[in-house]
Amino acid sequence: MSERAIGVFDSGVGGLTVLRELRCQIPDESLVYLGDTARVPYGTKSSPTVLRYAHEAAGFLLNRQVKLLVVACNTASAVALDELAKHNQVPVVGVIEPGARRALEVTRNGRIGVVGTEGTIRSGAYERALQAGRADVMVHAAACPLFVPLAEEGWAGHDVARLVAREYLAPLLEKNIDTLVLGCTHYPLLKQMLQEVVGPGVQLVDSAQETAKAVAVQLKEHQLLQQTTPAQPPRYFVTDIPDRFERVGGAFLGEKLQGVTTVSLEGI
Repeated sequence: MSERAIGVFDSGVGGLTVLRELRCQIPDESLVYLGDTARVPYGTKSSPTVLRYAHEAAGFLLNRQVKLLVVACNTASAVALDELAKHNQVPVVGVIEPGARRALEVTRNGRIGVVGTEGTIRSGAYERALQAGRADVMVHAAACPLFVPLAEEGWAGHDVARLVAREYLAPLLEKNIDTLVLGCTHYPLLKQMLQEVVGPGVQLVDSAQETAKAVAVQLKEHQLLQQTTPAQPPRYFVTDIPDRFERVGGAFLGEKLQGVTTVSLEGI
């Protein structure tokens, strides 16, 4: 089992920020990535639809004999993580619990902001995770749908991005938050700009970084750390034409994506 790859899936390219952190933090591990680009975004879909998509994506990766499954999508983590963990024999790691745990570690005043897609915010998953860890925490959440296209267009340093961020974040800053969870895997690409907008008094929590840490812990606990075989180059699969995935994903990772394969999830 330890020689197998880690499987990572997201609705599109956003989960590549998680893959990037996995490569940095556990470089000896091989990785297989699935972007469900034919059905992106998950954030606007109903819960039953997201659950079905997540089971199909997980099934595709498990058919490739992965040893651990990373749900690198906040919406799918919010809706489907428990079901995936219940029905699969490999460890399953989502992006919500690691981010929430880190936010509770760093907050000083117990006022935590969360930004994410409409689906993630509507689910209340971060509120539940944060309040489960600390009952008196005050959580203030905001959907920020324009952050995803800004990240994909590479406009993190553009004045338009700053104006949008100020509009979205002003209500949270009025609540005197001292911690802000980036509850979408696209958002780390905007981290520098977001830090400028919220100021030095607010700690940003990057869920991609925290998820990679959680994966490393799970591998160690289940004795699944790679020991002997050198890591293979990541394999990338998408469910629609790969052109945009290759372009945007290459910008996410800072390198050209090689060998992206188009697949179908029907019948899985």
